[in-house]
Amino acid sequence: MDLSFLAPVGAVIALLFAFYNAMKVKKADEGSEKVRELSKSISQGANAYLKRQYKTVIIFFAFAFVAFLVLSFIKPDGNALISKYTPFAFLTGGTFSALSGYLGMKIATMGNGRTTTAAQKSLNKGLRVAFSAGSVMGFVVVGLGLLDISIWYLLLRFAFKLTTTEIAANMITFGIGASTMAIFARVGGGIFTKAADVGADLVGKVEAGIPEDDARNPATIADNVGDNVGDVAGMGADLYESYVGSIVSALSLAVAAGFTSFDKMVLPLLLAVLGVVCSVVGTFFVRCGESTDQKVLLSALRRGTYISAIAFAVGAFPLIWFILGKEYIGIYGAVVSGLLAGVLIGYFTEYFTSDTYKPTQKLAATSETGSATIIIGGFSLGLKSCVAPIVIVAISVLTSFVVSGGNLGDGMNMGLFGIAISAVGMLSTLGITLATDAYGPIADNAGGIAQMAGLDEVVRERTDALDSLGNTTAATGKGFAIGSAALTALSLIVAFKQQIEAMGVELMTEIINPVVIIGVFVGAMLPFVFAALTMEAVGNAAQSIVVEVRRQFKEITGIMEGTAKPDYRKCVDLCTKSSLHYMILPSVLAVVTPIVVGIILGPSGIAGMLCGAVVSGFLLAILMSNAGGAWDNAKKYIEGGNHGGKGSEQHKAAVVGYTVGDPFKDTSGPSINILIKLLSIVSIVFAYIIANYNIVDLFIK
Repeated sequence: MDLSFLAPVGAVIALLFAFYNAMKVKKADEGSEKVRELSKSISQGANAYLKRQYKTVIIFFAFAFVAFLVLSFIKPDGNALISKYTPFAFLTGGTFSALSGYLGMKIATMGNGRTTTAAQKSLNKGLRVAFSAGSVMGFVVVGLGLLDISIWYLLLRFAFKLTTTEIAANMITFGIGASTMAIFARVGGGIFTKAADVGADLVGKVEAGIPEDDARNPATIADNVGDNVGDVAGMGADLYESYVGSIVSALSLAVAAGFTSFDKMVLPLLLAVLGVVCSVVGTFFVRCGESTDQKVLLSALRRGTYISAIAFAVGAFPLIWFILGKEYIGIYGAVVSGLLAGVLIGYFTEYFTSDTYKPTQKLAATSETGSATIIIGGFSLGLKSCVAPIVIVAISVLTSFVVSGGNLGDGMNMGLFGIAISAVGMLSTLGITLATDAYGPIADNAGGIAQMAGLDEVVRERTDALDSLGNTTAATGKGFAIGSAALTALSLIVAFKQQIEAMGVELMTEIINPVVIIGVFVGAMLPFVFAALTMEAVGNAAQSIVVEVRRQFKEITGIMEGTAKPDYRKCVDLCTKSSLHYMILPSVLAVVTPIVVGIILGPSGIAGMLCGAVVSGFLLAILMSNAGGAWDNAKKYIEGGNHGGKGSEQHKAAVVGYTVGDPFKDTSGPSINILIKLLSIVSIVFAYIIANYNIVDLFIK
């Protein structure tokens, strides 16, 4: 039975639930006039940034669309250089990705002041408002992602009458718009938020000795704006791209595995629909009491995510049995393998970054001997944290390959489909997983508003508890995104291989092939160059904020006494200009590099490049994200009264570590997972050019 019509139904369910949560947030108490004023300032700054960012990105998209359109009409030997559908799918993917980030950010800025007000009443009320606002982000992403894919699937099938093989070949290229938008959103938003954060902390907390989010700090509004444009809008576009990429790669490999009937190839879409329903159910189990203990609060969020995961695991079995038949029930093992891998990566990320566990507590203790030792300790922690995710992904890949019926002979494609479907399993409950991630910046903003509005200390205690929890869930979300990126990237590499071989070109991937070795080296280098560019961008942008904040403290009489108001708008404007300027080079690098490398080294060199980028990118992303998260929570652990508490020398050392770690965890680290997928998708889109027009063939042949 063909159940493809359920895909748009699932998308509508997700979007309606997002609307339901948005209305809940809108109806919540906005709070006092001061709270409303601060919330409005943050919202206006975030909207202004996104408006200018999208204007910049539209120019790039316009040029890219025209280039794709021209290439789709060029047919040197009867075959177009790229699919005629790709230019239009490029636009829809980018548009929906941008829209998901914008809508999520809009509700997040609406929810921050309301979370502050709700926290005045109780901790649970504050959690519910923040989580409801975060849920909008989660379900908008899965709703729009599923809608985009299902509309294209139905168009290609019913309007354009394509076969399953033709649909699979076309849809694998459709992630390029989402990936391109994601790289701009994540990098630009990451530069903005960390430039503001670093500038505010270095001058405010370290030099001037005033509290975090103090209204006297000229960069504090920019800092709060950055949380929304980077950790909400940027992160939403990032995971939209992961979600879409996992589904289209699984659709493509389903056909390669032999599921060439329409009723069977749609399994990845139906699993995504099941994940939407399970995520909706899980959200109703997120609630807490009045304890600010982090383990209690973590259990409140875990309850929702674990219930969603268990419900999905239960529902996936009969679905796979019904769609594929009992002879292929091994695919269920691959789905569960991916789901468990996501949960385990989340747990170990939490273990290494939460201050409720020994690694971060030990890191906080290194502050006793200064900032140098806490930086060394954090970097060491990040390196050690790479072990568990690598082992988990390796076991998941092997398990998925074997249980799905894969072998190194005729069953190779079935095993590779198992790996692709495990990525769908990992991202199946993205709705609620992303909700727990997006909740963090909202709680962070709520704490800043409480501080700037001068509310009772108990309110700040509650928002700090929610914020600390948000740091852990954000780190967990990044680990989850990086793990899924590795699985999806592996699937996309396989899809690239199949695209090349479908053209009758032999892919020589022996490790002793010098072209492959060169490709591996180039690919392994790319994440480091990308991280260097983004880190440098944060450093340069932060310098301008530091200079501006120092200037205002010096020239505006009465700031420190609270009798004069800082010029918040100036810092917001500086961050906006800097982020838009510095996001261009790393973003364009990710798009252009595979084309250039492909033209020089050919398809075998690209295969090596993609493998090198996945391995080094996966490790570097984990290192940077976990080290940054641990430095952040080590600072909060000290602020909780440990190792001298706030204002102590240990606290100052921890602030330095936290400042170094901020661009690690919120700019470079999470952007790398987009890079490794974008490299693969661009290579697939330009596969025909890479296979037929490359320099290395002139020497080999």
